[in-house]
Amino acid sequence: MTIGTVREIKTEETRVGLIPSTIAKLKEKGHRVLVEKNAGLLAGIKDQMFQAAGAEVFSSAAEIWKESNLVIKVKEPQEAEYGLLRKDQILFTYFHFASNLSMTDVLIKKGVNCLAYELVEHKGNLPLLTPMSEIAGRLAAQEGAEYLKKNNGGKGLLLSGAAGIAPGKAIVIGAGVVGINAARIAAGLGAEVTILDVNLERLRYLESVLLFNCRLIYSNQENLLKEIKAADLIIGAVLIPAAAAPRVILKEDLKLMEEGTVLVDVAIDQGGCFETSRPTSHNHPVYEINHIIHYCVPNMPAAVPKTSTYALNYATAPYILALAETGGDLYELDQPRALYSDLKSGLAVYNGEITNQVLAGVLRKN
Repeated sequence: MTIGTVREIKTEETRVGLIPSTIAKLKEKGHRVLVEKNAGLLAGIKDQMFQAAGAEVFSSAAEIWKESNLVIKVKEPQEAEYGLLRKDQILFTYFHFASNLSMTDVLIKKGVNCLAYELVEHKGNLPLLTPMSEIAGRLAAQEGAEYLKKNNGGKGLLLSGAAGIAPGKAIVIGAGVVGINAARIAAGLGAEVTILDVNLERLRYLESVLLFNCRLIYSNQENLLKEIKAADLIIGAVLIPAAAAPRVILKEDLKLMEEGTVLVDVAIDQGGCFETSRPTSHNHPVYEINHIIHYCVPNMPAAVPKTSTYALNYATAPYILALAETGGDLYELDQPRALYSDLKSGLAVYNGEITNQVLAGVLRKN
């Protein structure tokens, strides 16, 4: 099978879909691997490292799209890449379909077979979303603390407080992987942390594993509005796989907050969980509405590509190898082999049709 990876062209995306160790394993299995020139440079991986692992380095992305049966990426295809997509090609990457319905329509019409990292499921978990969720959660607390500084437009508040000074208050909405990692970092910085979630079993479990300065509260409108009034940093970490994120804070709710409060919307990849959220970039990560700072960068882990590229690849490598075993025949995923059922759960578009039921429901509503 011919497997390719190209340089990510999404604005400020620095990660790369394959690393040398994954390529070496693919070569051992007899597969051909193509890599675009300088694809891994921003993640600290030089072309010579790819070549030493057995990859062929191409200067043209178009040639890789043309030659490859399977294309491994990090982010969804951009408009400039639409013309390079072809029928029956397999694309394995993050898509976040619900927040980009025009892209979804293109992929269906082109007949591309789409396997979404964020939908691959193993025993109720999302193993290919987890590593980036961990990193995004940790970055959310760091970035939130940064924008609380007065020179960045914030309250001029240190999350940890100081001798004789109370710590700042951080609210985390959602107790999944993103939320727990955000809470741990915020708590580690010394903040007073409150986590809200609708899953009582999850809250009971977390009561035994989180730091002493974390409170756990059931999430409903009354509790949420009460908590955001006193918050300095609010991190939105709500996820519904394949669907758009629910709006948990409305524009009118901003009036309840103190000027300089920072909102970090980690759900922005799925449309955002704050009504006032819109995608930003690493170069221009924040904006203000009613003197409330919004940080809404969709690809937060791209800020740390030397960490996130490897974290992603260590998770995707077994699935890439399993996918390569099919030789491109996705009917093989029905066979009782290791990881095949996981991969089938990630198959969102196949033969020009939506195969994920949650995504299909989202498209019907639109």
